[in-house]
Amino acid sequence: MKTMKAYVRTNSDNQEVKQLDVPIPQVNSDEVLIKVKAFGVGIHDRYFIPSDALFPYVIGSEGSGVIEKLGADVLGYKMGDKVIFSTVLQPQGGSWAEYGISKYKSLIPLPDKMTFAQGATVPVAGKTALECMRSLKLEKGDSLFIAGASGAIGTLVIQLAAKKGIRVATSASQKNHEYMTSLGAVKTVDYHEPNWKKEIKAWSNGGVDGALAIQPGTGEGSIQVVKDGGRLVTVSGDNMSVIPERYIDVQQMGHHDDMDQKMHQFISDVSEGNIKIVIEKEYSFSEALDALEKTETRHARGKSVVILDNYKA
Repeated sequence: MKTMKAYVRTNSDNQEVKQLDVPIPQVNSDEVLIKVKAFGVGIHDRYFIPSDALFPYVIGSEGSGVIEKLGADVLGYKMGDKVIFSTVLQPQGGSWAEYGISKYKSLIPLPDKMTFAQGATVPVAGKTALECMRSLKLEKGDSLFIAGASGAIGTLVIQLAAKKGIRVATSASQKNHEYMTSLGAVKTVDYHEPNWKKEIKAWSNGGVDGALAIQPGTGEGSIQVVKDGGRLVTVSGDNMSVIPERYIDVQQMGHHDDMDQKMHQFISDVSEGNIKIVIEKEYSFSEALDALEKTETRHARGKSVVILDNYKA
């Protein structure tokens, strides 16, 4: 049996991740086997696994690579095609390996103008950013406040909102203020300062139309800068701890299955330079756990990506 190097969870009792040699996964009829060139590093990668996972279980949710093998029922793809793929909660395991499995219907062709590194960062953060925009329901001329905007999701939402004509304010540490402006934010406050909420309310004439709380624990502060009858969308589950007030609609960002067309357009915008992918650092395969630990601090600028040894970006 052929094996591959992979990062795995070996049991459900703890969240330790190890690099092991494991069997290369088998392809079902509607799947493809992908030689992984790069994979994105996510905050949930260590523990986001199926409840019935068989161990050792390869972690990871997203990546890019080249099709190595096709299932019997696969249509529209051929051997050697460059693709972006998602592996969220798959029984065969995730993307943190030399080879990965993906349903062919969830694949997205990697544009020639995008690198494998860029493609690997898109599936999770890109889809989440689009879902956030859908949930916020803002229009041109509206105002938006984003808490925790310097990470992978926030950097994309800033650009998507600004592209739509929405006035964006963000919170970030002082060192990231110019960075926020470069992505399209009109106003950035330092969340370490006690009067940041007053600054946002003054900037927005009493309160923003919508707020997006990306990081855990930011929902309670975010709702205070939303105008009466506005909207607060949370990404990390803060909606359960935030008490609604002043007729503000508080909801958790939802997931939808009808995002394929929007994702294809999003990737097209990235490839044409209309949306910037921010990669904080590229790590080698042997440094993947360092990348995960850095991401887990929640103090990232954009996204971290791991480049496999068989490809250099």
